[in-house]
Amino acid sequence: MSSTPIENIARGSERLIEIEEGISILTVKNESEIEQCITHNIGADFIQFHFCVKGLVRFNFNQGRYSLDIAEDKSLLLYNPQRDLPINLESSANSWSVSVLISIKKLHTLFSAEANYIDFLMEDNRDKKYYKEVPVSPAMAVILSQILNFNLHPSVRKIYLKGKAYELIGLYFNRPEEADIEQCPFLDDEDNVKKIKLAKEIILQRMAEPPSLQELAEEVGLSLKKLKEGFKEIYGDTVFSFLFDYKMDYARKLLEKGQHNVNEVGLAIGYSTASHFISAFKKKFGTTPKKYIQG
Repeated sequence: MSSTPIENIARGSERLIEIEEGISILTVKNESEIEQCITHNIGADFIQFHFCVKGLVRFNFNQGRYSLDIAEDKSLLLYNPQRDLPINLESSANSWSVSVLISIKKLHTLFSAEANYIDFLMEDNRDKKYYKEVPVSPAMAVILSQILNFNLHPSVRKIYLKGKAYELIGLYFNRPEEADIEQCPFLDDEDNVKKIKLAKEIILQRMAEPPSLQELAEEVGLSLKKLKEGFKEIYGDTVFSFLFDYKMDYARKLLEKGQHNVNEVGLAIGYSTASHFISAFKKKFGTTPKKYIQG
């Protein structure tokens, strides 16, 4: 792949779609019991974001002499301006993945004012190769699932995927845990940061019956105001919006395992009635749990 347009490709569970010049999305849903191999030529002027949604995918380099595994809920960013990095992907049995391929020129236009915020866009690093593995956040997992499972008319497919690709890239580069403490004096206090992280662990462990914000603030020893401000600063979202994303992603994984019905999954994450869970799930993923399972 170079900067020239990409032909739309769909082979079984694999789909490569150019959503606009300089941005393409590759989705792979290997629902078979055997490994699938996917190859595409990718030019040196493209940055590759690879996300493993389910199972395991392996990237081979240098004609298979070197490989990198991406486990479930992990991502890999690849960029090498010195040489082409063709995709040679091995998708394990029952594995799903999403790749966003974006030209360096296009990424620069998206982050022109904030280029120094992104390591490999900095002037000193512009000609250096860049490989990075990071976990997939709950918010990113929701977008990835929407990309894999959308059911829309072909006339709006590209604009929908373009919005999701931009949203995914924005979430990828949202690094609240590395926030500039000069911008937020609150984070200068290491003890406060520990309390915020404890608050996150508490709500995730007790997601079916989470404490109120006031109860949470008292439990970790912060004022309500500091809890709300600090959580938003560190995790980029409000407490309950963060929890909602986590719960929906947790529910999605339970449904995929096929060991629980819709009502049981809803109860596991704190919904006393199936209808409330179905409504929340549809709000987040754009489809009902039942349709999601059916794929």
